[in-house]
Amino acid sequence: MRVVAMGGGTGLSTLLRGLKTFVADSAAPPGPSPSIRRLTAIVTVTDEGGSSGRLRREFGMLPPGDIRNCLVALAEDEQLLTRLFRYRFSDGRGLAGHSFGNLFLAALTHLSRDFAEAVRLSSEVLAIRGEIFPSTLSDVRLRARTVDGRLLRGESKITQTPAPIRRLEMIPRGARPLPEALSAIDEADLITLGPGSLYTSLIPNLLVRGVAAHLARARAVRVLVVNLMTQPNETRGLTASQHLRALREHAGGRRLIDYVVLNTTPVSRRVRKRYAAEGAAPVTNDVDAVRKLGAEPVEAPLMEEAEVARHDPHLLARLLLRLGSRPIRPRDRSASIATRGAGSRAIFD
Repeated sequence: MRVVAMGGGTGLSTLLRGLKTFVADSAAPPGPSPSIRRLTAIVTVTDEGGSSGRLRREFGMLPPGDIRNCLVALAEDEQLLTRLFRYRFSDGRGLAGHSFGNLFLAALTHLSRDFAEAVRLSSEVLAIRGEIFPSTLSDVRLRARTVDGRLLRGESKITQTPAPIRRLEMIPRGARPLPEALSAIDEADLITLGPGSLYTSLIPNLLVRGVAAHLARARAVRVLVVNLMTQPNETRGLTASQHLRALREHAGGRRLIDYVVLNTTPVSRRVRKRYAAEGAAPVTNDVDAVRKLGAEPVEAPLMEEAEVARHDPHLLARLLLRLGSRPIRPRDRSASIATRGAGSRAIFD
């Protein structure tokens, strides 16, 4: 199976950690379970904060942070180089706050004069189990209009807005995609969006010229993985169907999604209370509204809980590959593939 995972932030890297375990060894015979012969990550490049933001301002390069996280996620965890890519300097004039991986990508970008080439070379150094493309090589920023008419410029301000977002734009408009990324979308059997920040990780990929159009006509099974929790400010109070609707509106009304994956694992009172203090809560699974938008909801227990709520990467990857191996899209089927209870469990059988 050829798989394309689109997004950014910790959500994409979490998913990639699960998907990489299904990447087939080219020398091994095919097995009975779904496997991946080509795994591609398409990553948003609009980050402006932290180490990435500093490198972007000081060197005029694209933000490397989300790319670095994907490189680490697709590498073998026990390797020394992978540990180095994760290492973050805690002190040192000019170094504090930077990660080694970000600085490595910055150095390679200056040597090669090409950010995409720097990512490719880093992939070879880490021997990752897949390929990674930035969604665009253009120097782009985000701009959002809120429902109360305010104009927000930059990702950091968008993530902090107390007012709901009406419209997101990429500046400059018409940023060119990488041809390799579009080819991967065209050739994919499974395309995933999310989990990840709706307005700063998922939608920005759709604003790159041609991406939404290629996604809309892709022959692949297309799946949205809805976040476990809403995000303070950015998606406060949004339901699953409202996430799906926002994607469609920013894709020019195109139908992009076949299945919407929803978590059914209850959030503990302790974790729920912690999120509530920041204005976040579990996303409401309004399955009927999802169906009215033309996608099929798939409910399953997918959360692993520690100090924060995260998708279990292996359960999520296995579910997605099961969906991707189905030859017919839900709009061509008369019955739901999964519902609450026995239907959801059947996905894992």
